[in-house]
Amino acid sequence: MKVYKTNQIRNIAILGHLGSGKTTLSESMLYVSGEITQKGSVENKNTVSDFMDEEKSKQGSLSTSLIPVEWNGFKLNFLDVPGTEEFDNEFKQSLAVVKGAVLVLDANRGVEVGAERVWQLLKQKHIPTIIFINKMDKENVKFDEVLKDIETKLGKQALPFLLPIGKDANFEGYVNAVTMKAYSYKSGKREEVEIFDDKRVRIDSLREKILEAVAETSEEMLEKYFSGEEITQEEINQGLGVGVKNGDLVPVILGSAEKNIGVGTLLNMLLEFLPKPDELKPLKGINPKTDEAAERKTLSTEPFSGYVFKTMVDPFVGAINLIKVNSGTLKTGQEILISNNGKSEKIGALFIMIGKKQVPLSEVHAGDICAVSKLDDIETRFTLCDPKNPILYPEVEALKPTIYVALTPKSRQDEDKISNALARLGIEDPSFEIVRNKETNQLLLGGLGMTHINYIIDRMKTLYKVDVTQEEPKVVYRETIKKRVEAEGKHRKQSGGAGQYGHVWIRFEPSSEIFEFAEEVFGGAVPKNYFPAVEKGLQETFERGPLAGFPVINVKATLYDGSYHSVDSNEISFKLAAALAFRKACETANPTILEPILKMEITVKDQYVGDVMGDMNKRRGRVLGMHQVGDGNQIIEAEAPEAEVLSYTIDLKAMTQGSGSFQREFVRYDEVPQHLIQGIIDRYKE
Repeated sequence: MKVYKTNQIRNIAILGHLGSGKTTLSESMLYVSGEITQKGSVENKNTVSDFMDEEKSKQGSLSTSLIPVEWNGFKLNFLDVPGTEEFDNEFKQSLAVVKGAVLVLDANRGVEVGAERVWQLLKQKHIPTIIFINKMDKENVKFDEVLKDIETKLGKQALPFLLPIGKDANFEGYVNAVTMKAYSYKSGKREEVEIFDDKRVRIDSLREKILEAVAETSEEMLEKYFSGEEITQEEINQGLGVGVKNGDLVPVILGSAEKNIGVGTLLNMLLEFLPKPDELKPLKGINPKTDEAAERKTLSTEPFSGYVFKTMVDPFVGAINLIKVNSGTLKTGQEILISNNGKSEKIGALFIMIGKKQVPLSEVHAGDICAVSKLDDIETRFTLCDPKNPILYPEVEALKPTIYVALTPKSRQDEDKISNALARLGIEDPSFEIVRNKETNQLLLGGLGMTHINYIIDRMKTLYKVDVTQEEPKVVYRETIKKRVEAEGKHRKQSGGAGQYGHVWIRFEPSSEIFEFAEEVFGGAVPKNYFPAVEKGLQETFERGPLAGFPVINVKATLYDGSYHSVDSNEISFKLAAALAFRKACETANPTILEPILKMEITVKDQYVGDVMGDMNKRRGRVLGMHQVGDGNQIIEAEAPEAEVLSYTIDLKAMTQGSGSFQREFVRYDEVPQHLIQGIIDRYKE
């Protein structure tokens, strides 16, 4: 592949709901551009972008793939992004490096949940988008209903540019209202045909809407339009480009990726209407050495800077980093600075990824995407730059896990390898989390859903031959006391020679602090040098509570009296005496169990608010408030016991037809209702 200059490059995300045909569209673009001579298919498990074993098995994308397409002297770098929400971290990282998007819809299913979700983020990020209605050749396609669905869910700025010729299995092409030309693919190749009379009225109406959209892009065009003066094709294209870039216009086109219908037109429109590199705003960051604001223009004449938006791990090759060159030029052998950690590296081989295929490059210009390998100090979200002109770009924040499972290695060999395997996979995917819970002795894997978690487990088995079983995590409870009591603890041991003697009176009471220790000893009843031993004895005793062995918190202990022996007293004696005092106190201090409470922000569509709030009440949750966000969405703020929401990711999807999402964080411990305590004790004392 040749080296492309900045003005010849476009970076575009391919987005859509799971199963809408994104990967098939990627394959078709490679085919019509001549990159491949034979198309693969998802069903045959031989597409360029879905090359991982896990993707072949699931017949769907689970990781972002880079698909560079050479077209009419330009290079379009497509990022084929997974369609399920559980891989939204891939989506967010991709949006950091693209300046345009193709939103793929299934003609039979219209605007599905996944398409709505990514559309909201595209709007927030102001990313110009073209909608591609795919699978127009399938049975029972209702094109007009799909257009209504688009207008209702995505907005009136979505405007059809094409109308179909033929229906269902007889779909053969389209009429282009922008150029007023019709094309048929009946022979297997694109051929221009006459616009049929039955399309004339509708295509003229659509053409008028396009001219109206062009007129609204400038006063000059508006004046031309109302005066009846002819608007040239060049002016139409220019005006449509302005509308698309401003977000005032979203072209809707159609076709069949499977039959390659409309794919060339899509490529042409992406080049015509999406922003060119010289139209982009400077990228902002900071100078990591001074913390002062810094920026770079997308120009090859600027100092080099780049952003690592994806890392792939190969057990034999090591890490492969995908880099968007934001400014300047990157060459083989070039010295670079890693802004995030201050380390320097020398670039080895540069290459471009086409799926899993590596094609060598000598240099890469601003705006382009490339790959490097064997650079151990580089991670996803890192900034690379010219050492003499440092800049640090903002990191794309990784999404936090919403569900956890406990992992148990199936064999001793698996146990020895699991930590290294998960650490390596963590380089590839920063959105999952590994936690070793010392209290429950469980290894917890956190992810954005069960599909995400199972993907990590499958990758671990495929790449590193580590096999594990899954189970539900144990909730980490706490214990406390509800009543103020005073208790005596006396430890005495005499077995010849020096004995042991420690005697304390301690007042125990509820506290807002995790642990408080105070002393009110008068007259030297307990010497000061034994106070630390008493405190230490209580801290050690609090590690296992009296009810179910959970750590004790929120207790204040005040040492106020006791006695000692000038010969037999020592630190261990007072530690043991303190422990005895607490055990005695628990007999009357009304001990209880505390459970972790999570704060939850749940985003749902308006129609599901009632169901979600009702369900939250059943989970012993408490709704704190709610507010409108976006188009037809609400954020419900609530608190709920962790034990009641262990599988909430799965349950919320079921309640909201896959459209709901949430974030969670620990806030505090609260008392467990009395009727549930014995069940917890029985379960954890097994």
